[in-house]
This record gives sequence, structure tokens and C-alpha cells, in this order.
Amino acid sequence: MCAELRDAVVVDAVRTAFGRAGEKGIFWRTRAEDLCVPVVKALLHRNPAVKPEMIEDSIWGVTNQIKEQGGTLGRMVPMLADWGWEIPGCSIDRMCASGLTGIGFGVTYIASGMADCLICGGVEHMGHVPMGFMRDPHPRAEEVMGDASAFNMGMTAENIHDQFPQFTRGMADEYALASQRKTELAIEAGKMNDMVVPVEVELENGTRMLVEKDQQPRPGTTLEALSTLKTPFKENGRVTAGNAAGLNDGASAVLLMSRRMAEDLKLMPTMRWVASGVAAVDPRLMGTAPVPATQKALTRAGLTMADIDLVEMNEAFAVQALYCLDKWGLAPDDPRVNRWGGSVAYGHPLAASGPRLVAFLAGLFKENPSARYGLTTMCVGRGQGYSIVWENMTTG
Repeated sequence: MCAELRDAVVVDAVRTAFGRAGEKGIFWRTRAEDLCVPVVKALLHRNPAVKPEMIEDSIWGVTNQIKEQGGTLGRMVPMLADWGWEIPGCSIDRMCASGLTGIGFGVTYIASGMADCLICGGVEHMGHVPMGFMRDPHPRAEEVMGDASAFNMGMTAENIHDQFPQFTRGMADEYALASQRKTELAIEAGKMNDMVVPVEVELENGTRMLVEKDQQPRPGTTLEALSTLKTPFKENGRVTAGNAAGLNDGASAVLLMSRRMAEDLKLMPTMRWVASGVAAVDPRLMGTAPVPATQKALTRAGLTMADIDLVEMNEAFAVQALYCLDKWGLAPDDPRVNRWGGSVAYGHPLAASGPRLVAFLAGLFKENPSARYGLTTMCVGRGQGYSIVWENMTTG
């Protein structure tokens, strides 16, 4: 065990395309584990100095750990990648932030001197394992969480609208439109090309194809179309399918190392872990939790939001994004925030979204060497928030 914290760095980060959950989804005939294997293999293929025997743990975020996502998926993935039996693994559940928590655990694992090389990822196949599938809430769960709305993420977003009426349906739709437009521009500019790992899938007719394009984004979205969508969670509500993240299938993974090991292998890390923060709030307002989580991380880093050059925030719902930005003193169109679009457009395959944020920030750091600090942050079902502050290592 080391006496002082060591630098923990991100060497690389990749993901699958994100598909829509359900029978019309591109991954309907693909298992969750078979989404993970291509991304971990890609990490080593892209970094040939790293060999399977160097990986000291496989830490995977998985929200619904049942059926194909049960059985300690983190342990199974390295074996399914044909890397042998010697790589241990585990699965972590912090609902939406399961994958980001896995990365948070991984960087502290390395910083403490307990490991030098880890793969941390997240996966969710919401088509095969729907949210809440086979859960058995405690008889007092509704009582301790406030009321039944805490179980329904769409209702928690409606609760934010109710409690903070300054964030209107119109504002949420405008934010969603901006997310779609940024996403469309990023995809057209090829920003996803180096990040998305092709996955071979079987189609309904039995043929096979490579999938490397996100299915969820809706290019050409208009404000007029968004304004006509129904509000499924509440009569005359404000949350719609257009201003909320979708139900999706996908996997993302990150290669973490100690800075010393990366230097020994002559690898070029993209960013260094600075500080993490996790916080909890009223479960009925779960989307507000990134605010206290980020404050904890910033305080530990000795920074303020003014020091943050790039923000990757998971857009579970447009209204919760608007709330957080307002509390941070940022405008809805602040150029530091989600430059390549967010989950309202790409979708939100729960545990895969946290590592996706890290992959986006790593890519943005590469093309913005003058940016020094970045933030990855997300809200979590049951009223939690998770944030990590990173420092750019591509500045020369």
C-alpha cells in the first residue's frame, strides 16, 4: 500500500453504438455480455502494449443484475473475451451511475496502490432486462422514499417541474432540440468514429451485419414536433419522450492505469482523475443530485465551476439538466456543456452512460488541448448524484 495517492489516468475509452430497447432495437438478438466483449477487446487492440495478463480487475456497472446481466458479469466478460481464467471481476449497482461508480472505484483502487491496470465498464440491455424487472421493493420502500413517485423516474422529472415552475415545458423542449442538433452535428463531423466499436449482430431474417451507428438520435427534429408529444407520466404534464432520454441497449468501457505504468508502456493517457463526489437527495427529486455531488467533487479538488472547461452531464431529463445548470450558474446553451450532444439524443442505457460520458470527455480533451479541467456527472434513481473531476493530459 502506498503512503500517498498515485495518479490514476484514463488511457482509452470506447463504446458500442446505442440501440433502442425492444424488438425494433438493433441489439434485440444480441446478449448483454456480447455487447461487452467487443469493447474490451477493442481497448487492447487499440493499445497493443497492454496484454490481458496485465489487467488486475474487471469492474462492471450493471443496474439490473438478473438473467443475462446476472452471475457477476464483470467476471464473465474477460473469460468470454478468451483472456483466460486469471482476471477477476465484479459487478456494481448504483442504478444509472453504476458504470461511473465502477470507474470511481477503479481510480481510487489505482490511486491507493492496490492496482496498476483495470478495465471498468458499464452495460445495460433494457430490451432483454427492462428497468425494475423482477424487483421486490421492501414494504416500507414507498414510505421511506416519500411517495410512489420516487419509483417512477418520469414522475421525478415532473416533480422538478412542479417544484421549480420556472423550468417550463417550452424550455425543456428547446433544450432537447439543442441536444439533438449538437448530436447531429457531432455525428456528421465524425466525432463518434474513433469511439464506437462495431458489433456484429443477427437480424430477424438470420443474416448478420456490423452495427456502428447510434439508433436513438433523431436528426431533423423540430420544436414544433416536440411540442405535440404526449406527456405519459402525468396528465397535462411536461415530460415527454422528446425531452427525456430513451430506453436503450449498449455498453461502454474504459482502460484505467496508474500514470507510472502508462509511462512505462509509452502510452499517452487522455486525462487524470482529480476528485470524486457522491451525494443523496429527496428520491422524489432525484434529478437534482448532481448539484451537491459536483460541489463535493469541486471542493475536494480545490476548484470551482469557473475552473471547469468542459462538462459532460447525463441528460436523463431536460428539466433536470436545466435545474443543474441553473444551480451551477450556467446558461442552458453554455458552450462548455455537452458539446457533442447528450442522452436526450443518444439515449441512456443506464450503467453504460457513465463510461460514455468519460469517453466523450476524453475525446473533447483531445480536440481542446487548452481545456484543463472537465466534469462527468449524472443523476441516479432513488435520489443520488455522482460526479468526477478530471484533468486534461493532452495539453502537451
